[in-house]
Amino acid sequence: MSQSSIGEPVLRREDERFLRGQGHYTDDLHFPGETHACFLRSPHAHARIRGIDTTAAKRAEGVLAVYTGDDLAADGVGGIPCGWQITDINGEPMKEPLHPALAQGKVRYVGDTVAVVIAEGFWQAKDAAELIDVDYEPLEAVVSPTRALADGAPRVHDELADNCCYVWEIGDRGAVDSAFESAHHVTTVALTNNRLIPNAIEPRAAIAMYSPGEARYTLYTTSQNPHVTRLLMSAFVLNVPEHKVRVVAPDVGGGFGSKIFHYAEEAVLTWASHKVGRPVRWTAERSESFTSDAHGRDHVTRAEMALDEQGNFLAMRTRTTANLGAYLSTFAPSVPTILYATLLAGQYRTPQIHCEVTAAFSNTAPVDAYRGAGRPEATYVVERLVSACAREMGIDQAEIRRRNFIPTDAFPYQTPVALNYDVGDYEATLDAAMALADVAGFEQRRAEAKTRGRHRGIGYSTYIEACGLAPSNIAGALGARAGLFEAGEVRLHPTGKVTVFTGSHSHGQGHETTFAQVVADRLGLAIDDVEIVHGDTDRVPFGMGTYGSRSLAVGGSAIMRALDKVIDKSRKIAAHMLEVDVADVEYDDHGTFRVAGTDKTLSMPEVAFSAYVPHNYPLETLEPGLDETAFYDPTNFTYPAGSHICEVEVDPDTGRVEIVNFTAVDDFGNVINPMIVEGQVHGGVAQGIGQALLEGCVYDEDSGQLITGSYMDYTLPRADDLPSFRVDTRNTPCTHNALGVKGCGEAGAIGAPAAVVNAVIDALAPLGVNDIAMPLTPVRVWQSIRQSA
Repeated sequence: MSQSSIGEPVLRREDERFLRGQGHYTDDLHFPGETHACFLRSPHAHARIRGIDTTAAKRAEGVLAVYTGDDLAADGVGGIPCGWQITDINGEPMKEPLHPALAQGKVRYVGDTVAVVIAEGFWQAKDAAELIDVDYEPLEAVVSPTRALADGAPRVHDELADNCCYVWEIGDRGAVDSAFESAHHVTTVALTNNRLIPNAIEPRAAIAMYSPGEARYTLYTTSQNPHVTRLLMSAFVLNVPEHKVRVVAPDVGGGFGSKIFHYAEEAVLTWASHKVGRPVRWTAERSESFTSDAHGRDHVTRAEMALDEQGNFLAMRTRTTANLGAYLSTFAPSVPTILYATLLAGQYRTPQIHCEVTAAFSNTAPVDAYRGAGRPEATYVVERLVSACAREMGIDQAEIRRRNFIPTDAFPYQTPVALNYDVGDYEATLDAAMALADVAGFEQRRAEAKTRGRHRGIGYSTYIEACGLAPSNIAGALGARAGLFEAGEVRLHPTGKVTVFTGSHSHGQGHETTFAQVVADRLGLAIDDVEIVHGDTDRVPFGMGTYGSRSLAVGGSAIMRALDKVIDKSRKIAAHMLEVDVADVEYDDHGTFRVAGTDKTLSMPEVAFSAYVPHNYPLETLEPGLDETAFYDPTNFTYPAGSHICEVEVDPDTGRVEIVNFTAVDDFGNVINPMIVEGQVHGGVAQGIGQALLEGCVYDEDSGQLITGSYMDYTLPRADDLPSFRVDTRNTPCTHNALGVKGCGEAGAIGAPAAVVNAVIDALAPLGVNDIAMPLTPVRVWQSIRQSA
């Protein structure tokens, strides 16, 4: 029996091959006869296509084919589908205009795909793309969601009456309005959640090929969920049987949500591989990634809180305008609705909440899920509003939160915005965070900073998130067009080694380690005896991929169910081998079968050998082999929560913000591997700090050109922008999955932005500054100080 590794900081098994350069990313793969694709993209944010002349491009050296939207339409290729349907406040479905894989008649944002060149070499394809002559008729563009909804705004889609995709609401509007009428105090904030551009180390890439003998397509792609890509592409775009498409996502160099979606390039390459009869490959250049990857965030919100004399929250009212970009990406409609407004209760027992969301089309890249997906937007609104309430009411930042926390004896707790929290201890995480951050010594540090001409501030963010997207029947009722379950297969080999097939996909999360820890612990094996397979639709039964911090809670639970089946069958085999009744065989959950009350035992490898070499096997009642599959559909979300405390110093002469301390204490339920969890928190906090201080996607309001289209203008956080984080956990196990786990991958990005901005506002409040829009760049901070003077 192997010693349990659950809860131990086991080193990531996958790291050795990555550090040695032995990973297999999509661009590393090569196939005989492969060709290269180059996409011609629109230089205009909004224009009619009066004609496309591909003659010169087709004649260029090495060119095999040039295709436009007309070619796809003639072949019956459909548009790129959206995977989530929202119903508006009038009971009508959202507006869902066609998203052609190559533009047809019109381009709608800078970077929109217009044509594709297939050539023998990369530079031949790229040079030929420049020979395509497109006759554009430029049109007025609109990039701001609020301007897009104004009367007379340019219509992004001619077939629609306006740019509104839907107006959606949640909560009891009447009860909220009534609470505001009787409130002692009302606090109001106007906030913008800045648009972000994902920047995974590995850009998007794809290689497609067609086998005429099998009439079958294979697509290698940088995807977080290959089964969903296969489903959407086969059923809605290419109109071919699903079993005739194989999608493989090999090693993927980060995603942060931007690789969840089915992109036009994947469909075009797959279709083109059939047309040219050879493999076709494409890897995005970084400039393409800036313009064509799905962006994140981009909300404009007005939020109000009604309070009584003691600072208790009575009701919250929120109006949000969300930018969806030019087309609906795969999960886009769900982000500012189901994944955002349902989290507006936060950790608080606010009795009534109402939220109205208006979603707008604009001449910008599509907007979809980005690390946190709606939860960072909700937390930013709630925590900025709560801190503003504290200042206006003259209550300490921590005290107003404690005063309104959901108490531990109130769980399970039904919020007024649909969710039912199963468990939590919010005071415990806040207490631990305040101790770790040495809040008691803050005023002394503030005074010392003042002697150096610096303004020091402290900010809080007590967040909650919903992970796992569950359950499928409720998600379906809320608009999901596919189930949100997960599959797992556990295959024991005759030697007792194990292969696990999971529908979750690892692109930095460490599944090959944590999943192996779970399986090895349950079967009493060494971790190295367990292989984790993911990312191949031909090998994995099915799966919904990785997003929403769902992998261990949902994918791990599916594996646990498959393990239950393996153990149940193994117990029967062991009973036959030990010549006792099945009821007399005990399993110790660590790989040993024992006849109750005796010292007669068998190990899991011994049972597995018998399953495949059945000389002593109950063939009359059991099939040979030891290979079980299970599906898991969670009954509820998991609800990680925590307290983040940020301490900053601001230089009033330059506006520069320095984060001097950052503390995060989180509740992730049972922790399988604390080292990996800590790494996830560090990465998330870094991205959250990036949003708060540095990152901001900017389009020119008149031309619609992407101004922040390179690293010269779009600033990512560097090591010297970050402090050494102090992190810890105070965990309450999830009550509804077998592992007791919650998600952890997005927590840092959810809690950090509000903590950072609240700290800066706290530092500058004595100067009269009460709001600065993210990102808090030095120039914005400096201007705010001067304008308030």
